[in-house]
Amino acid sequence: MKKVNIKINNMSFSVDENLTILEAAKQVGIKIPTLCYLKNLNEIGACRICVVEIKGKKNLVSSCVTHVNEGMEIFTHSKLVQESRKTTVELLLSTHKKQCLSCDRNGNCELQALCKELGIRDASKFSGENVQTLFDDSSIHMIRDNGKCILCRRCVAACNRQYVSVIGANNRGFDTQISCAFEKKLSDVSCVSCGQCIVNCPTGALTEKDQCEDVLKAIYNKNKHVIVQTAPAIRVSLGEEFGLPIGTNVKGKMVAALKRLGFDRVFDTNLGADLTTVEEANEFLIRLKNEENLPLITSCSPGWVKFCEYYYPELLKNLSTCKSPQQMMSATIKTWYAQKNKILAKDIVVVGIMPCTAKKFEINRENQNAAGVADTDYVLTTRELAKLIKKVGIDFVNLPDEDFDSIMGESSGAGAIFGVTGGVTEAVLRTVADKLTQKNLKTIDYTEVRGNNNVKEAIYNIAGEKISVAVVSGLNEAANILNKIKSGEKSYQLLEVMCCPGGCINGGGQPIQPSYVRNFENVIEKRLNALYKEDKKLLYRKAHENPIVNQLYSEFFKEPGSELAKQVLHTSYVNRKIF
Repeated sequence: MKKVNIKINNMSFSVDENLTILEAAKQVGIKIPTLCYLKNLNEIGACRICVVEIKGKKNLVSSCVTHVNEGMEIFTHSKLVQESRKTTVELLLSTHKKQCLSCDRNGNCELQALCKELGIRDASKFSGENVQTLFDDSSIHMIRDNGKCILCRRCVAACNRQYVSVIGANNRGFDTQISCAFEKKLSDVSCVSCGQCIVNCPTGALTEKDQCEDVLKAIYNKNKHVIVQTAPAIRVSLGEEFGLPIGTNVKGKMVAALKRLGFDRVFDTNLGADLTTVEEANEFLIRLKNEENLPLITSCSPGWVKFCEYYYPELLKNLSTCKSPQQMMSATIKTWYAQKNKILAKDIVVVGIMPCTAKKFEINRENQNAAGVADTDYVLTTRELAKLIKKVGIDFVNLPDEDFDSIMGESSGAGAIFGVTGGVTEAVLRTVADKLTQKNLKTIDYTEVRGNNNVKEAIYNIAGEKISVAVVSGLNEAANILNKIKSGEKSYQLLEVMCCPGGCINGGGQPIQPSYVRNFENVIEKRLNALYKEDKKLLYRKAHENPIVNQLYSEFFKEPGSELAKQVLHTSYVNRKIF
């Protein structure tokens, strides 16, 4: 890469010529603040927080979109730059709903952090007329409060990347607001509940609907048997909420915290992922043999399922009928576990701890009530769980490691990797390969479908069967692949789709890292690697080897795809097309 010689704050540096000023400054240890900028997502130079002074130029320039060139002399914190940034933030505050103490993002708000960095103590310097802002709590999974919006458009960029594009800038000038077309409520448009807008928002304008108090109320109810289950991605992200390095596996501390919160049982959703794998592998082998409704498309990502119902209902026949791991786990708790422990299903409350805001929608879907009551009662995101732990005063970082309750706490490595893009495909292939070869294969790492690329393809020859697979994460990429399948350009036997880019580890309910971290650290990769390490160290690495899975089939379901399994573990879909 060709180098250019530049000066930053009168110091000479040689840097790659393709870098922006923002990136070059970071390389030499200088932080330039940003608000609207998110690398590879929102690079519009609009907020004017990252402005710098360049010798010879009359006006300040946005460092996030201005590239370095030979001989450039840059000043990142001159008096002019500092005054400009401070005035910009003060103007943002003039129309901002200043409820910091009660705001969900208090302490993790990029606007709040900028105020501290720039020494802004008076939030009312520019007082005057305010626009009447929108407040939308119509959706089942989130709340939009435009009184806290700074018009950075990061949420709009995230929604566009997810294909659905149901939000954008309405009106002009002072009256500009981010909302749906024709000011429709979010519940009245084809939002898929993915929550990517939330994790990309720098302020508290977008938040999930908090169910912490509902869960505490259930725990305090002595007439209820309250069970919690935790998704694979939670263990490698929850620690971030307590200052631990990104990708730290805190499974043991997480379990200890949940027990101290007062749950009657703490179970592992990874067991549900193992059940999903076994059922989905059986379903795949039947379709492969009959050559019908291929490719089989995975169904464990509720945002993706909702997207398919809205935008590609003609492909619903290709969706696996398997419930998601959360829903399989909950349905099994309220049937098998309830019978085994002589507890009425109506007296059991199941709480899912999920990296996903779409799970809040999923638990209210049709055909999610195997025992005549809702399979799952409440869903808390990773962020909500952290809030709950802090609320009751649990010292998370210093907790000892504890184990899941054994009756439904054993899981395999196949279940662990459900949290990453490609994980479902690899888990299913491990079981399919053993079934087709009728052997206990030792080579089980399908590395071609691993990694953080949004699209991965591979062909595997297993016992004479040529199995073509594709793995997609992110809905823009999903739409592209689905269109190619419909046109005949692409053909697969197995297609995995994850709604969120990178999979569940990057779900809409995960810890919100500030832009300064996300722009320069690979958060997804660190979380991803932690789950593959979990897979490697577990005693069982194939779902069908999990002794609890085998116990469930011998005592209750009898075999994969049985009539009872279909009643409890499988579901149906709805054509939601609205245009």
